Amino acid sequence: MQPRIRHHLVRAGWLSAATLALLAVFALYTRPAFLVTLVDQLWACF
Repeated sequence: MQPRIRHHLVRAGWLSAATLALLAVFALYTRPAFLVTLVDQLWACF
């Protein structure tokens, strides 16, 4: 495999992984119960 093609494949892999992570976070924030749980856990730290 040529280094140039490999570089593009690796970059595409990282971009797709980042996109999936952002979509997963967005999906969690659309659930109000998740936000309440997150805030409660954050508040329990203090």
